[in-house]
Amino acid sequence: MGTAERRDAPETGVAERPARVPDQVGPERGIPARTPGGERARRQQAAYRPLWVEEPARRRRMADPVRTAAVRAVLVIAVTLIQAMVAFLCTLAGSWAAFPMVISSVASTVVATWAVVDVWVTRQVWNQRYGVVSEPSSTARQLRRERRVARRRERTARRDQERIARRTGAKRLSHP
Repeated sequence: MGTAERRDAPETGVAERPARVPDQVGPERGIPARTPGGERARRQQAAYRPLWVEEPARRRRMADPVRTAAVRAVLVIAVTLIQAMVAFLCTLAGSWAAFPMVISSVASTVVATWAVVDVWVTRQVWNQRYGVVSEPSSTARQLRRERRVARRRERTARRDQERIARRTGAKRLSHP
């Protein structure tokens, strides 16, 4: 991309730069490349834009068990909404299937609520088992820090005691 093109182009990051055209010959860094086919090929090359731009994820991906529970919950909720709609339409039509559909919709609502609670519980359990809390205000981090300081103090005191014992023991052996 030349200087004039950079001036007219919107601000783009490294991930948003168009990919190199396969037939392009020559370096990419501001030096116009010679392309076969003349002016028409150059215009096509200048108009080339990728189909999509990869963007980094804003949040980390959900854990597999949590994602599985979430997909299950979405499917159950979709079926529940369909059942409720069918029950409503059967009631309006005065069909004999209205009563069984209403009963199944109520039961399906209970199951959908359970599925949503399952997502929440699965997420909490996964965070407790595998989640690492790295916030500065984390109580877990503070407890680990306190335990580390206490172990360090114990080791220092034990070394000091061993050193004192060696010194006194050495004096007794050398001077009876």
